[in-house]
Amino acid sequence: MRTLTKLSKAPDAAPAREPDTATDLSADAARARQAQQDRIKGDAPLARETTQAATHGHAGNARAHESAVKHVTGRAAYIDDLKAPADCLYLALALSPVAHGRLTRLDLDTVRSLPGVVDVVGFSDVPGHTDIGPVFPGDPIFVEDEISYAGQVLFTVAAETQRTAREAVKAALEAGVVEIDEQPASLDPVAAAERGECVRPTHVQRRGDWTAALADAPRVVTGEQFVGGQEHFYLEGQACLVTPTEDEGVVVHTSNQHPSETQKLVAEVLGIPLHAVTVEVRRMGGGFGGKETQASPWACIAALVARRTGRATRLRLPRAEDMHVTGKRHPFHNRYRLGVDEHGVIQGGEITLIGDCGFSPDLSDAIVDRAMFHADNAYSLGAARVTGYRARTHTASNTAFRGFGGPQGMMVIEAAMDDIARRIGEDPLTVRKRNLYRQGRTITHYGQTVEQIGLLHELIERLEASSDYWARRQAITAFNTQNPILKKGLALTPVKFGISFTAKHLNQAGALLHVYTDGSVQINHGGTEMGQGLHTKICQVVTQELALHLDAVRITATRTDKVPNTSPTAASSGADLNGMAARDACLTLKARLFDFASEHYEIDREAMRMEAGHLVAGIGESERRIPWGELVQAAYLGRVSLSAKGFYATPLIHYDRGTGQGRPFYYYAFGAAVAEVSVDTLSGEYQVDRVDILHDVGDSLNPAIDRGQVEGGFIQGMGWLTSEELKWNEAGRLISDGPATYKIPTYGDLPPIFNVELMEGHPNSMASLYRSKAVGEPPFMLGISVWSALRDALASLADYREAPRLDTPATPERVLLAAEALRSRHSDGPPAFEEPSP
Repeated sequence: MRTLTKLSKAPDAAPAREPDTATDLSADAARARQAQQDRIKGDAPLARETTQAATHGHAGNARAHESAVKHVTGRAAYIDDLKAPADCLYLALALSPVAHGRLTRLDLDTVRSLPGVVDVVGFSDVPGHTDIGPVFPGDPIFVEDEISYAGQVLFTVAAETQRTAREAVKAALEAGVVEIDEQPASLDPVAAAERGECVRPTHVQRRGDWTAALADAPRVVTGEQFVGGQEHFYLEGQACLVTPTEDEGVVVHTSNQHPSETQKLVAEVLGIPLHAVTVEVRRMGGGFGGKETQASPWACIAALVARRTGRATRLRLPRAEDMHVTGKRHPFHNRYRLGVDEHGVIQGGEITLIGDCGFSPDLSDAIVDRAMFHADNAYSLGAARVTGYRARTHTASNTAFRGFGGPQGMMVIEAAMDDIARRIGEDPLTVRKRNLYRQGRTITHYGQTVEQIGLLHELIERLEASSDYWARRQAITAFNTQNPILKKGLALTPVKFGISFTAKHLNQAGALLHVYTDGSVQINHGGTEMGQGLHTKICQVVTQELALHLDAVRITATRTDKVPNTSPTAASSGADLNGMAARDACLTLKARLFDFASEHYEIDREAMRMEAGHLVAGIGESERRIPWGELVQAAYLGRVSLSAKGFYATPLIHYDRGTGQGRPFYYYAFGAAVAEVSVDTLSGEYQVDRVDILHDVGDSLNPAIDRGQVEGGFIQGMGWLTSEELKWNEAGRLISDGPATYKIPTYGDLPPIFNVELMEGHPNSMASLYRSKAVGEPPFMLGISVWSALRDALASLADYREAPRLDTPATPERVLLAAEALRSRHSDGPPAFEEPSP
């Protein structure tokens, strides 16, 4: 391998003209050589900082992301960066142009005869399973007969180049190889639910006599809302590279949150055993739930072609195509009817949630369940009934998205809090605090006891004080009195989010630990890295348990042949599950080494511990310190296994769907945010002026990464509720299919004042990993504070006597129409616009 040498020491190097120039030249060459060495170290990164002054980096310390330098320098390899064999094939998909109909003719022979086409695959060419539904059936890999949404895959073309494949698909469709009998599409989830058209049965959770609570309540408050969906808009789109193996199998490189599920589906589609399929994921350029189930179809299609042709096969979806063929966050239609007393305290009532699931079940059963679980957010509902419908529509099957239905469920109760406050003439924060879970009212409508309620109350009180809520409220009220056009709004909203998969069997994880004879350590686990810092936290767990420096630990790509039968990296449980599994592997290995050392070195087993790269036995003058490397070498020569597997399963959780009662969550994570906005009520335009966040992460595993998750989650949640609008035309075709028509938050949307603090001094009450709490999804719901602040600003138009209906996303158009509707009801002048409809 060619390497760089210092120019000052090269045999024929010209003498330096001045000493300082030679020194500079030597330093430049050294840096260049170091950069070259860094480039050839391979894809698997060293989990360490580049600075020599770095601390050990144990759990609890703020450490940089293990791939941070590679991310910002472009050296991090994603699926489309992976080198493929010279004969690699490229795939393009032919998609249905209609949302509903019957495929009456498909002439694939004509497609095969087109120039440059190597292979064409459709429904009849699948040797194994043709339905790749992840949990329930309903997701055909290709259309056989019925077309269920615009963008459904009809067939795929393989060619020598990507351009050739795409041109062949275009030519085939223009040549009329596809004939479709188009039929009316069902696009209204409310109407579908009323007709009983659902992808899964309706579920109900109830506690107490809710009808009596409504009948006896002094006041009954009702409302409804439409909560829009959200496109995942990950930076790296859906992509995979599949290579055939010498037997009947394949190796699948994929941007994927659930490698084991993809392994299973690929094996079933090919009709081969699972052990013949290896799925590898080094990193993703974002996932957010969009690659939990909906990364598998592309791997299955590419694997089909790879096995048929014996050639490596690559499939990458262009952005617009990606948005057409994949599902979104579920839009929801929510209704509530709540009985409250004179102080606005909820006595009971009913909440109805209708999730737009698209054409198939996908994960909708669990997603609507989680929306139901979070319809209370941080408030006691009293005697309540919560009903969840899973409506079927002719759109792409909606799927997991950060929060997994929880945000949509929380929106209904947060709307109710604002509405109750306006009805009784109190500040919304006052009403929210009165309704929080508290002593005597700690049990949810699904039967789980809310623990750490003291923490919930303290968190809100601390944020209320640190954000100067009441002083700002007074100033904002005065401002709105003096300004008829520009209005300011303020809102503090809490978050209570349950942590665990609601499917009990998914709450398990495995890890594989190797120690090599030079003392270096390699850890592998079942979680996947999508930028959230999971791999960094796992490395920190290993360094803490083995008392090593991060330099000594390397993490490797997630692979199904290293840790099998893994759960998806989702439900905010990646660190909780995989960190505990990695810790279990470390404890197993440590126990093995301690047993060996006790006999080999003749030292007391009971007093052994690992400290700063040494095995330490004894105390004081009798203390003996054995370097880690020496211990490992001795253990190897003593024929002691230096490899260990770890496993973890979350305890205590259970849920009975028959009764709608149980303990579906191991614990709750809490948080709260205060948002201040300014609204131009003549144009509907607005800006977020300030945000204050206090978030509960228990004893943080990595404060730097956790803070980043809180910041990013909030901004993504804010985008969902404000600017990210999905639009379909009347025929059911998505028309917001790119960055020109779908607007995610940008740098300019950041609030000028953005204060984020992690709650300290409150470790998790449950025996989680080092008493930490999950931080992936809970911060997303903090964005609800911006939506509530917009309603607060608009309410000033009605002298705070009414909170307007404000469906989401609360675009300037919706804000303007809501303002005009308020003016029409609370002034003599006619509105300039009609009231918005869902």
